[in-house]
Amino acid sequence: MKRGTLVAFEGIDGSGKSTQIALLAAALRERGCEVENTFEPTKGEMGQRIRAMARSGETIDPETELAWFVADRREHVEQVIEPALAKGAWLLTDRYTLSSVAYQGARGLSADRILRVSEAQFPLPDLALIFEMEVQLGLSRVSARGGVADPWFENPKFLDEVAAVFASLDRAYIERIDAEGEVAAVHARVMAVIDRRF
Repeated sequence: MKRGTLVAFEGIDGSGKSTQIALLAAALRERGCEVENTFEPTKGEMGQRIRAMARSGETIDPETELAWFVADRREHVEQVIEPALAKGAWLLTDRYTLSSVAYQGARGLSADRILRVSEAQFPLPDLALIFEMEVQLGLSRVSARGGVADPWFENPKFLDEVAAVFASLDRAYIERIDAEGEVAAVHARVMAVIDRRF
């Protein structure tokens, strides 16, 4: 059986990743593809610890924070990603390795080192879509949908650093999506990349 396809949706909060995952999943299913959606941090024990930490504004050292994300990802790969790929499905994930590179890189760790180690430990995405938009617009979208900004991960100064790391990444599997504008227009950009790549 042909191995499945792993597509990671990356970018700052409010950049529309979740909306675009749902639209891409629907489009692929209309084409007869088997599609599964997932996300990080997961709902597992370590993922819940990460979410609680983010909501509380608790400060932990960057290496420990990264270790939590890596542990959550290892379980995610074993329990969700690899099984989906093994049965030939499209697996669309809201955040994956590049989020650790960007967010923990912005916390002062070496983004290059995180990227190298991540690529050695985990399956490479067949495609990583980085959704790009102004930080303030992303935060305004989070606020408009009734979300509460995580005190640590969702502040403008920090997200400017995150966006800068995302902008610096250069891998053959990366495509950048202009995430500003109408939802349908962004979806059209995503589909153009999918059709060109696959």
